[in-house]
Amino acid sequence: MTATTADAPPPEPRLPKRRGVELSLLVGAVVIPVYGYAAVGLARSGAVPPDVAGYGAGLGLLALFAHLAVRLRAPYADPLLLPIAVLLNGLGLVLIYRLDLETPADRAAPTQLVWSTLGVALFIGVVLVLRDHRLLQRYAYLSVTAALALMIVPIFFPAVNGAKIWVRIGGFSLQPGEFAKILLAVFFAAYLAANREALAHTGRRGWRRRLPSGRVLGPIVAIWLLSVGVLILERDLGTSLLFFGLFVIMLYVATGRTGWIAVGLLLAAVGAFVVGSLEPHVHSRVTDWLDPFASIDAGRGPGQLAQSLFAFAAGGMLGTGLGLGDSVLIGFATRSDFILATAGEELGLSGLTAIFLLYALLVARGYRAGLALRDPFGRLLSVGLASILALQVFVIAGGVMGLIPLTGMAMPFLAQGGSSVVTNWVMVALLIRVSDVARGPRPARVESGTVASAVEDER
Repeated sequence: MTATTADAPPPEPRLPKRRGVELSLLVGAVVIPVYGYAAVGLARSGAVPPDVAGYGAGLGLLALFAHLAVRLRAPYADPLLLPIAVLLNGLGLVLIYRLDLETPADRAAPTQLVWSTLGVALFIGVVLVLRDHRLLQRYAYLSVTAALALMIVPIFFPAVNGAKIWVRIGGFSLQPGEFAKILLAVFFAAYLAANREALAHTGRRGWRRRLPSGRVLGPIVAIWLLSVGVLILERDLGTSLLFFGLFVIMLYVATGRTGWIAVGLLLAAVGAFVVGSLEPHVHSRVTDWLDPFASIDAGRGPGQLAQSLFAFAAGGMLGTGLGLGDSVLIGFATRSDFILATAGEELGLSGLTAIFLLYALLVARGYRAGLALRDPFGRLLSVGLASILALQVFVIAGGVMGLIPLTGMAMPFLAQGGSSVVTNWVMVALLIRVSDVARGPRPARVESGTVASAVEDER
């Protein structure tokens, strides 16, 4: 029987693309760092830096090219992701430039700008080339193999500031663990999407709950041992917590069983306690965390954590103003681990809260894109990438504020670190791709005169 015109369903409403909203927000995301750059110059020398126009034009062009790529290949993507990334990256360049003024012989802002440009270029490449995030699911085991190789390589290089997380060849340095976290997120998403039913409903019963079989439980134990191994061999507490925390979060999202959170916290606590007691570098960080003012009482002067706490206290509610703080006293890690202390001192609690809200909004939009998807792999991938950002912010902010031991990681987008800023831009590109599928129209096919959804319902 042929369907009549009266039987045809009404056309679906046209979905808004929000690219104009994104462009408007990008203007503000460029103007705010340019204003901060000028404010630093006025505070330090009483004059606007002569290259402020060039800085604004460069940041604006990077934002424009990224926007055009999104407009062309991901028209339904979340309009907040790109502006937030541009704003955070721009603020990071301003803070690094401000700290460079204290050390004219050691300038990091120009190098960071080059790495940021490379990060935006990779962002554009991912958005243009990767048409469907589900293609990554095919390369799950290749991803985990590459991730393991990247994590092992730094073991054979000398330690830097007590941790073996860097690969240094001549004047070039790279942190392979930053790239490994994306590859591990892809593998975790693919593995859990394929085995979520077995993890949630199969196995023997014990303690009034059904436990997974050894076949599916084995990778969980392997990941725990891997995280402890990274901590022992590389003396890197932050990377270990990030990798294991990422897997536990994704495991909980895949199965919906809160027991995995308890098991994950227990295993992480046991591993951290054992290694923190036996490994000298990690043990020293735990000791500093327990008593950050011990060096002052011993007459050696304040350590990095104590100086960081002093910087936050000096900032108060509104801060001392950009360029007018003394966070440079923290030492060699001012531009990386402790750059948040500079923001807290010179922007105050209000500015620091605004930065945290930007991170929270970026993570929330990543979660929202994942929850809107029907395919399990895309959902887990989006949640995993957003969780990486959330875990990094928590671990780093908690460390410099004295809530947890220091980890030595770089604050996403804000801190100095080429590997970090590049991988953060790649993660935002993947979230852009996922959100485009989540917010865009679902493909349809005609079946016997009626319109039916071509997307299979999740079972």
